[in-house]
Order: sequence, then structure tokens, then C-alpha cells
Amino acid sequence: MTEFTKKSTYHYDLPEELIAQSPANPRDSARLLVFDKKTKKIEHKHFYDILDYLTPNDVLVLNNSRVLPARIYGNKDGTGANIEVLLNKRINLTDWEVIAKPAKRIKEDSIISFGNKLKMKLLERLTDGVLKVRFIFDGRFEEILEEIGSMPLPPYITKKLENNEDYQTIYSKEKGSAAAPTAGLHWTEELLQKVKDKGIEVLEVMLHVGLGTFRPVKEDDILNHEMHSEYFEVSNDVANHINIAKKQGKRIIACGTTTVRVLESVAVKKGEIKAYCGDTNIFIYPPYEFKIVDGLITNFHLPESTLLMLVSAFEGLDNIKNIYDIAVKEKYGFFSFGDAMLLL
Repeated sequence: MTEFTKKSTYHYDLPEELIAQSPANPRDSARLLVFDKKTKKIEHKHFYDILDYLTPNDVLVLNNSRVLPARIYGNKDGTGANIEVLLNKRINLTDWEVIAKPAKRIKEDSIISFGNKLKMKLLERLTDGVLKVRFIFDGRFEEILEEIGSMPLPPYITKKLENNEDYQTIYSKEKGSAAAPTAGLHWTEELLQKVKDKGIEVLEVMLHVGLGTFRPVKEDDILNHEMHSEYFEVSNDVANHINIAKKQGKRIIACGTTTVRVLESVAVKKGEIKAYCGDTNIFIYPPYEFKIVDGLITNFHLPESTLLMLVSAFEGLDNIKNIYDIAVKEKYGFFSFGDAMLLL
């Protein structure tokens, strides 16, 4: 194993009190750590200051996926046993990959009822405790979910969510995520409009975030880690705009690691992408040559996570270690509802 492929390389100590339990209010008042790779300069700002770092020579790319109320509670027919289900990834109109607790109570002939509008049966046991299931219902599945489901907040957020929209980006459209693309939670309507008014092009791609985004890497050698796959879409129009922008020498600024994964997944060569819809299981870790992304807006990620490995590939492992040490000392908020970084 090299230093880059050791899981322990991506460990850091985080005081529990720095795990943010609620979003900043207003959203763009969150703190922003700005790092320029060329100058090695670190600045401590607020998210609304991002306008000072973006120019008409930039293209901002957002992930417009919307979080489903993907946590549902049901009972096993016959015994009444309580079952908690987290929707992870849609397969088709009726079938999903889910994580259930306690999964051992769900047998092949089990029927789990969620009120009187939705039932579930097991189709197959997959790896890492994931189940392939079929839902049985009348009407629209999404409408039933809106009625009975709750937001699938990550386990490190213990505070109850006051408003479900707090865990949605203001530009979310396409329902399907089991977790929010959290770097986007800092945008307000007003701030995004100021970006557009400054002459900065704003484009949208879509990746439905799966629960695998929170799953820790278990293997000591990260090359043995089985990366989760997620569904994404890049339209012809967006691909054309990005290709033109790259030819013009513009910077592509990705909001969030999910957006990075989309753009790098569809890179044909350096500076060129193609339109595509399908799954990606791209795993980005150092050393990696980025073909499309020139700047990254992101939150502070979990130790030993694939997301921390991605940002380490983007900005350099030593730089990220230094940034995280400083962020801990400066008491930045970490993880989903935490503060942000702008990496250039």
C-alpha cells in the first residue's frame, strides 16, 4: 500500500461539538474557508462572500436532485414487529434497494405494511445489509412517501428537523436522493441571483445521492473498497455549454462532490464531456488528474470517507490535512449542516 491507498491516511480527530446539528440561518451566513492551491493562501469568510471569488470567466454547476422523505416505519404482517426502512436506490417503478432495521426479521415470505397504502416484500438480499425489495401500492409512490415518510438525516445529526425544506437545496427539482447534496444547502435565492447577475453561467446536472455516501471505508487498503453506484443525468444542452466554456478557457466550479463525480464520470478527455444518463461508481482518490473541474465548493467531510479522499485528490493531501487542522482549531462546523470550503 502507498500512503494514498491507506485508509488511515485520511483519518483526523474531530471534537463532537463541531458536528453541526442545524443549518445556518440565513443559509449564506455559514462560514467559508477559501483556499487557493497556487498561492497556498487560506482566508476565513462567509458563504455570501463567494461572489468576490467568482467571475464571468466561471461556470457554476449544481446538482438539482431532491431528497425523498426516504425513512419509513412499518410493521410486519402477522407479528406486528416494528421495521424501519431507508430507501437507498430506485431500480424501477416498484423495486428499490433499501436498508432495513432489523433486517433479520424480514424473510422472503414477509409482508411489511406502512399504514394502509403501502406494502413491501423482500426480493433478494444484497451485500452490506442492503435488501432488494418490491413495493405494492395504488396511486403514486412519491405522493404516498410524502404522506408517511420522514427526512433521512444522517446518523450524526441528532437534533430534530424543524422544516423538511432545511434539508433541500433551493434549486432541488428531481426527486430521488436518499441524502442531500449538502454543499448546495448554503445557497439562497438572492445569492444565486447575484451570481447570475454578475454574468456567471449557472448549469444543472443531476445525481441521486445514495446512502453509500455516508458508508465508511472498511478496508485498510482503499483499493479494496467497493464503491457505491448512483444514478445521474447530464443533458445534451449542459454538455455543450460546458464543452464551449472549456474551449473558451473558463473555469468549471462544481458545487459539491456529487457534481464532481458527475462531471468526471462523463469526461471523454481533458476539457470535454458527453451527455449521458446512467449509473456511476467512480472512485476518486489521490493521485487523480481532473479533466473538467477547476474549482470546488464543498463541506467538511467525515474522516476516512470517500468524499475526503476526493477532496484530497483535488487539492492535494497535505493541503487538505492542513486545511482540516485549521478548520478544527477555528471551530468550523462539520458535515451536512456545517460550514463550507471554496477550493480553487
